Amino acid sequence: MPPTELSDRVRLQARRIIESRSAALSGLYDLTAVRLFRYASSITRHAQDAEDAVQSALVQVADRPWMIVDSDQPWPYLLRMVRNESLMIVRKRRRWALLTSISDRLIGRGDDSLDRHETEDQVWRALSELPPEQSEPVVLKIWEDLTFAQIGEMLEIPAATAASRYRYAITKLQQKLQHVAPEHLSC
Repeated sequence: MPPTELSDRVRLQARRIIESRSAALSGLYDLTAVRLFRYASSITRHAQDAEDAVQSALVQVADRPWMIVDSDQPWPYLLRMVRNESLMIVRKRRRWALLTSISDRLIGRGDDSLDRHETEDQVWRALSELPPEQSEPVVLKIWEDLTFAQIGEMLEIPAATAASRYRYAITKLQQKLQHVAPEHLSC
């Protein structure tokens, strides 16, 4: 099916969602789900994450169908929504993998889940010992997936200051956790 025809059909389904809500959402799902899933899978590389990305995008459409209806190109717009959701999932996955990796390298532990909880507790304790102006950028960057510009805006400081505080906090965390296993400290 040509993209313009698909865009027209996507717009029609979005209009139906405005009129009848959930009944029409299934029509949009039937029309686009396989393609959206395929696209999301190419970004996330995991079926479950791809399903989550598609579901999140379609929930947004259900909440605000006029975004699709008012778009000049509804199908590319929906693809962009799925792409954004997919990238957000990938970034979050990387952040959690980063935490695990940092914890493992700082403490020198393997995959034992009991050790992992212990490690995470030590990292959180060390983080809580930092002053808020240092710990906030770390939490906002790693767990809340914000950019330094967003962190700066939120904390009412320049983005460069947010980045500097983040780097300083990471250095402090390494120092605080170094006594546990200094030879594994390679972050």
